[in-house]
Amino acid sequence: MRLWPAFMQVTDWSDYQAFLAIARAGQLARAAQAVGVDATTMGRRLRRLEARLGVTLFEQTREGQTLTEAGEALLIHVESMAQSALAIGERPAGAAGLAGTLRISVPEGLGSWFLPRHLARFAALHPALTLDLVANSGLLSPSKREADIAVTLSRPKAGPLLARKLSDYALRLYSTPAYLAGADPIHRPADLPGHRLIGYIPDLLYDPTLRYLDEIHPGLTARLRSSSINAQHRLIASHAGIGVLPCFIGDSDPALVPVFPDRRILRSLWLVTHKDTHGLARVRAGKDWLIETAQRQREVLLPLA
Repeated sequence: MRLWPAFMQVTDWSDYQAFLAIARAGQLARAAQAVGVDATTMGRRLRRLEARLGVTLFEQTREGQTLTEAGEALLIHVESMAQSALAIGERPAGAAGLAGTLRISVPEGLGSWFLPRHLARFAALHPALTLDLVANSGLLSPSKREADIAVTLSRPKAGPLLARKLSDYALRLYSTPAYLAGADPIHRPADLPGHRLIGYIPDLLYDPTLRYLDEIHPGLTARLRSSSINAQHRLIASHAGIGVLPCFIGDSDPALVPVFPDRRILRSLWLVTHKDTHGLARVRAGKDWLIETAQRQREVLLPLA
């Protein structure tokens, strides 16, 4: 497929940015939101690029936009252009630190309870760097270039990604003294089925490692459920029942007590970057900070008792 001669003649980089955003997002409207323009403008840029190249770059499907063969061929060139633009935008670390934007995607609990208290130190080292901490229950993907760095609950199985374990972390059952005082005694996990349990909505789990209750006692079922770990924490803290929380959340709230202090659930955090951008100075600095923070705070993530 001969895209290169026409490709060389197009000089409007915004058209390529629109194409790249749609290819990464998979939906025109989502791409427009990510870039900060309206969908009409995004669609106009795509049609202009397709007209100049004389090819169709996407097929419209029920899920959104899917790259055609011509789109796949163009994506290789545009990814290279975007990588070069990133490299040009990099500024060597100096007295003022790094510049640009570093977007880090992390699980909701980690981004709400653990990282914010340590982020100021990293920000002070790089005052010219804009830091985006995306903390929600649906992680952004480095493979789609939605984030520069992602901390995930599972190691990615495919994609142009580099992954390493960041840290193990522990979880426990927590409740409040008020709930426990008014409920039937709990001496062992077999006593839990008679209690109000709090947890995730099974069919809305964004990662299978979030299934906890069966590891405590087979057949346990949550009756108060939320897709948000912060909502679960608030339910537990409001004396609504018993639920599993990461220790860095449960141990940070003096209103909570562990139900079985010696019984822990172990999970892992993975540090993920894209192969094309992992060597950028700001990405390296972000990775180093996350690794150093996890090592320094190991007892918070993985308490001994």
